[in-house]
Amino acid sequence: MYVTPAALAELPGAQELSQVASTAHDAALVDYALMDATLRGGDRSAFAAPAVAAADMALQRIEAAIEEADGVIDGFLRMRRYALPLSPVPSIVVTWARAITRYLLHKDRLSADSTDPIVRDYNDAMKLLRLVADGKFSLGADDTTAPTSSGSPQFDAPPRVFDRNGLADY
Repeated sequence: MYVTPAALAELPGAQELSQVASTAHDAALVDYALMDATLRGGDRSAFAAPAVAAADMALQRIEAAIEEADGVIDGFLRMRRYALPLSPVPSIVVTWARAITRYLLHKDRLSADSTDPIVRDYNDAMKLLRLVADGKFSLGADDTTAPTSSGSPQFDAPPRVFDRNGLADY
């Protein structure tokens, strides 16, 4: 898992996640404090059982979106033959996972794609993932698949049998 529910509680936050992950046919959203406790694995004993059940269902939707985002990221990284899942996870991958997860949770959102920050972040993540797959963008200092040379040709040949010193007597 490249992004955790607890990390999503930080950004975009429990309020937004409650709004997009609560069941569509329920009239009430999951209480924000309950959603935050659910995302962080905190104490939920002060809440009623039906509310906790609704929060658990919302968490399942969030985890499904996280899993789908991980699959998208792994699909691009697999093209560069990265050892998956990544360990340690570069912070840029966490950012991409957050953007893709958030986009997936907002799939029913009505807005102009050109001005929507959620769509913009998703498109940026996808663009950078394509660059990684093409070998044009590195995941950072720990990137083991990044080219190590400057692009100059390297020659590898066995040692010479006849050299200047060996032929001096002839």
